[in-house]
Amino acid sequence: MFAYIWPIALAVLSNIIYQICTKSVPKDMDPLASLTVTYLVSAAACGILYFVLNRGQERNLLKEYSRLNWAPFVLGIVIIGLEVGFIYAYKAGWQVSTAAVVQSSVLAAALLFVGFALYHEALTWQKLVGVAVCLAGITIINYG
Repeated sequence: MFAYIWPIALAVLSNIIYQICTKSVPKDMDPLASLTVTYLVSAAACGILYFVLNRGQERNLLKEYSRLNWAPFVLGIVIIGLEVGFIYAYKAGWQVSTAAVVQSSVLAAALLFVGFALYHEALTWQKLVGVAVCLAGITIINYG
């Protein structure tokens, strides 16, 4: 059970800290300049964690790089959109209590259709009703 729960708990905790940090980027600082530091720290931390977490195993980063496909390259680009989108949303006045909720609700709705179209996941009436409830909820949050 722990193996099932800990990744989501880590993602939730990290997302809370992420939202706090993103909202705390100085308003007069260019988001892309801020992200150059963010990604340098992230790259260094990933490199260190690769070696720390793989102790006792063969550690060959170049061998790992030989397994690359298109996904890490595209992910690097789309993460910029995610980061810059939130930074500009906060600069535009979004509250930390609503920006992520709205984004996550719309994302959940969109991913139902992505899952259906690309991965042949079931699109059930329960999921569609859930999307409707999410969209109604963000409408109430924003206009209530």
